Amino acid sequence: MAQLPPGVRFIVLFTRDQWCRAFIFVLTFLLYASFHLSRKPISIVKGELHKHCAPPSEVELNSYKEYAIQIQPVKKLSNESQCGWEPFDKNNYKQLLGALDYSFLCAYAVGMYLSGIIGERLPIRYYLTAGMLASGLFTAMFGLGYFYNIHSLWFYMIAQIANGLVQTTGWPSVVTCIGNWFGKGRRGLIMGIWNSHTSVGNILGSLIAGYWVSTCWGLSFVVPGVVIACLGIVCFLFLIEHPKDLSYSCKPSSSSKSYMNGTNKFRVHKPTLNLKETNILQDPAMQCLLPDRENFTVPLNHNVAVNGEGGTRMSAISFIGALRIPGVIEFSLCLLFAKLVSYTFLFWLPLYITNVEHLDAKRAGDLSTLFDVGGIFGGILAGMISDRLEKRASTCGMMLLLAAPALYMFSAISKMGLEATIVMLLISGALVNGPYALITTAVSADLGTHKSLKGNARALSTVTAIIDGTGSVGAALGPLLAGLISPSGWNNVFYMLMVADACALLFLLRLIRKELQCKMDQTLYMQEATFFSNSGNVDDDFPTLSDDYGFGYTRRQASCCIQMNEFDDVK
Repeated sequence: MAQLPPGVRFIVLFTRDQWCRAFIFVLTFLLYASFHLSRKPISIVKGELHKHCAPPSEVELNSYKEYAIQIQPVKKLSNESQCGWEPFDKNNYKQLLGALDYSFLCAYAVGMYLSGIIGERLPIRYYLTAGMLASGLFTAMFGLGYFYNIHSLWFYMIAQIANGLVQTTGWPSVVTCIGNWFGKGRRGLIMGIWNSHTSVGNILGSLIAGYWVSTCWGLSFVVPGVVIACLGIVCFLFLIEHPKDLSYSCKPSSSSKSYMNGTNKFRVHKPTLNLKETNILQDPAMQCLLPDRENFTVPLNHNVAVNGEGGTRMSAISFIGALRIPGVIEFSLCLLFAKLVSYTFLFWLPLYITNVEHLDAKRAGDLSTLFDVGGIFGGILAGMISDRLEKRASTCGMMLLLAAPALYMFSAISKMGLEATIVMLLISGALVNGPYALITTAVSADLGTHKSLKGNARALSTVTAIIDGTGSVGAALGPLLAGLISPSGWNNVFYMLMVADACALLFLLRLIRKELQCKMDQTLYMQEATFFSNSGNVDDDFPTLSDDYGFGYTRRQASCCIQMNEFDDVK
């Protein structure tokens, strides 16, 4: 019999479930990359909306192409001045451009809180598709102002506000979907790689917008709008919300129970708890150690969420209930300041490079993509470190601690030349976007599947929306403050970013302390457990290391680590 071709052998090497996971990984990656692709053009076009004024006699024409670029718009766009596009050609252009950013980001922040609650109650596929089609419409609407010669500030602000509202459908939907398909095993690394869609989308958006920015900046918005709308159709045709939606999902065997707390694990089945372990969990002394507000239980029987054909589903969590999950408030406030820094770079970096390096809008936009390249490596590195150390807060804190001096160095070194700017863009991008990426992905998924939810799979979208919505408040404030502060000098903008970075670290200090304390307790316990195991003196109140819950904590360590969410597939 003939040997199978190499390609076929590669295909059959993986199970259908693994192929489906890979497909959902790639699909959600592309879907959310398109969201960022459609947000980036405004930062690239800023350099074209307001130009540095120069007398006509000083304009140098290096080629016939540049000559055509300058004379053709004059014939068809009578209201375009030598200083840019009205109304952004005045001396207050920084405030007006900041108002555009603020309109989008404020609408995004407000809409995000509502989006998670709505998303929990609607099918993700329909909800995300509608949001992507609407995002494509309003992104293109901004660019149509160029073709229809519109010079009203309110037109562009309304387009930004509407776009900000509909774009909130994206993040809670894709995080919920990816959380349903991938469990907590190596979640930091997987989501760190997956979260690079943010930087990939920013890079593609910069390149697409930069291609047309000097010739026809309206296409810098219309083309990304068409792209996200087309991917919205792809979403409607192919997105699978949950593995249970597939007819060939594996069924649990009689010797094991399906274990789900909002996600399907890499190891789908876990052994049934024995009587000894059950008694430990039901011990009144153990329950007294757990905070009342967490209502912590490890459910032995889960309600299975059934699709539209019938059956019952767990009710969606309330907004207040999501806030009570340990760590949600701290990480939300941390993300507020981390996202303030990241989005200030996202919206103002090309203009800063234009002013400092004296480059045109296209070259400045291309150079700004290096910040996002650094963000890709920063997100992956943060995920790997957090998986290795099993400490999300400590990993974020370490990178935030290094980010502040990196920002100071960037403000000082970027004025020394193009080479120094490139190096600092990569370093700053990694340290600024690393914590931001980790909190919005792995941390959000961890908290959205916290044990206190008792296996409720419908809380992930709300928790994600709360964290990212709070972060979006900072994303709205950052560009606004940059627009107000930049007239006094770019150094003051960087000082503001360093203060925000310090505030982000401050809100994580309590969680960092808990993580370090829990690690010390765990190490001490393992030493004691090894001694008792070797001596054979192990009683019911001292679970061994072979317990199904990983480390087999004592009651005191269990209380600590339950709060840090460390009972979820620890090894």
